[in-house]
Amino acid sequence: MTAESASPETRAFETEVQQLLHLMVHALYSHREIFLRELISNASDAIDRLRFEGLQDESLFEGQKEGRITLRPDPDSGTLTVADNGSGMDRDEVIANLGTIAHSGSQAFLEQLTGDEQEDARLIGQFGVGFYAAFMVADRVTVETRRAGRESGEGVRWASDGSGSYTVEAIERPELGTAITLELKEDAREFLEAETLRRVVKTYSDHIPYPVVLEAPDAEPETLNEASALWARPRSEITEEEYRQFYAHIAHGDTEPLAWLHFHAEGTTEYTALLYIPSRPPMDLWQPDARHGVRLYVRRVFITDQARELLPTYLRFLRGVVDAPDLPLNISREMLQSDQQVARIRKGIVRRVLKRLTEMAESESDRYRRFWENFGAVLKEGIPEDPSNKEELAGLLRFRTSRRPDEWVSLADYKAGMREGQQAIYYLTGDDLDTLRNSPQLEVFQAKGVEVLLLTDPVDEWVVMHLTEYDGTPLTSVAHGDLDLGDLEEKDSEATEERETPAGFEGLLETLRERLGGGASDVRLSQRLTDSPSCIVAAEDALGEHMERILRAANQPVPESRPVLELNPHHPLIQQMKQIHTTDPNDKRLEQWGWLLLDQARLAQGADLPDPAGAARRISAMMDELAGSGPTRIIT
Repeated sequence: MTAESASPETRAFETEVQQLLHLMVHALYSHREIFLRELISNASDAIDRLRFEGLQDESLFEGQKEGRITLRPDPDSGTLTVADNGSGMDRDEVIANLGTIAHSGSQAFLEQLTGDEQEDARLIGQFGVGFYAAFMVADRVTVETRRAGRESGEGVRWASDGSGSYTVEAIERPELGTAITLELKEDAREFLEAETLRRVVKTYSDHIPYPVVLEAPDAEPETLNEASALWARPRSEITEEEYRQFYAHIAHGDTEPLAWLHFHAEGTTEYTALLYIPSRPPMDLWQPDARHGVRLYVRRVFITDQARELLPTYLRFLRGVVDAPDLPLNISREMLQSDQQVARIRKGIVRRVLKRLTEMAESESDRYRRFWENFGAVLKEGIPEDPSNKEELAGLLRFRTSRRPDEWVSLADYKAGMREGQQAIYYLTGDDLDTLRNSPQLEVFQAKGVEVLLLTDPVDEWVVMHLTEYDGTPLTSVAHGDLDLGDLEEKDSEATEERETPAGFEGLLETLRERLGGGASDVRLSQRLTDSPSCIVAAEDALGEHMERILRAANQPVPESRPVLELNPHHPLIQQMKQIHTTDPNDKRLEQWGWLLLDQARLAQGADLPDPAGAARRISAMMDELAGSGPTRIIT
């Protein structure tokens, strides 16, 4: 049986792809011309892959070493074909890349859908959706392809009208690479016109590094793009619009970049870099196996888009290219990991990027705020990851604070606002800003006018473990260990004389230590509280409640620990407990109230209750007691 006589196999798209195709076919879209940008970018990627594979086996080029992308409009049949002489695909790759969403980069796009067709149509343009964008202009799409290195009779044809299924069949295909033929909708016939194709290619794909050639009927072939490596040109010859167009190509989206760096380094190691800071987070920013967005070239030959060695992970949001002519063309993954030139390139890139961010923070505050809100949590990873640049990174950090919860405050700004006599930068970690702002642990700081950093990103726990001081001032948690306000306490001594800790509490504390032994590692009087009756803090060498929750959520082992319960000796409830203890140390209310104070302190800090059912029983018991004792017994 020949390839031509094999029957096509009909297969269903994955559910997510069907959703996407339905949106493509039915949503009104004002910028549907980006389908051509997507198809040309995919063709360029395929040629890049073949050039890389050909470094090991030149026979894969089949005599066509120069990459080429061809546009063939056919007004008679109403079709537009986009062809390339790149790596092509075999049957399994066709099904994996065109039949499922895993390789399309569109899952995050689907997660953003609102159900509003006009809003969803706008999102199409923001995200770019690769191959599936063709269905915005085509009633039917046919792909014919042959994998480099396969015999000419081992081609594959894929076809679909976007209704939920597609067909796959083996074909005879002598040509290398891929040809995508679009049977255009009636209202999309403008894409058969040479002038329209010229405009779209010039707008979106002018700096694809391979010629995009128009082969129109009854006309000579015409190259539509500049077909040069933009990064290799002098900066003085490149316009801002050209930089933005190139970003749209490498980022596969039409959002604006927030900023870019283009520089050429010489000396021990020579390289050129064109790096972009996106204006919005890439879709795969938090995926552990995400591709890094910087491509490595050697003498303009694509090597890999998985050169993780070029950048630390805390700069994984960057997009762009690095071209290093001194590296060997056949450099391997293992060589990248150990090559000293790559290490020097990495060091130089990090230095340049941090310098650009510092300049942005100092002179472009609005732009830096946008950067921080998108990528601040990622940049923080550099504190534990990159000790050699910890000082520079610390200067770039921004935080919400108890005094300025709606602003982003640098550590330098915090220090400038420190009270006279304040000897530490105070911070509190937790899950969300509102919980931290209302934490009892802040009460004494608010009373004394001391600002506290409010840290809500999970990575903050690792940041403060490695950033123990800034500019000579230690960072101190308000929720760990004994609180020592040092000179602040002395300066405020006159104002706090009336609140000196009363005597006679040791008996109550010892009783509560015994009764709460399973729930608290210690019970002591608090220097932190002014209004609340209790709070919990971590022992000096303990992880703390927030860190423990993060580790549990990540299924990491957590050392067994119990918090310290601190009591406010000035609160009426604590004073009443002292009186009860003086009268009868065995009064059952002491244990009941002690557990309630511990539960209350946990909830105020956003911590989980280890025994919710027990807490509910204690609350019910107290309510029953109060109801039977009359309203005069209710304690507020």
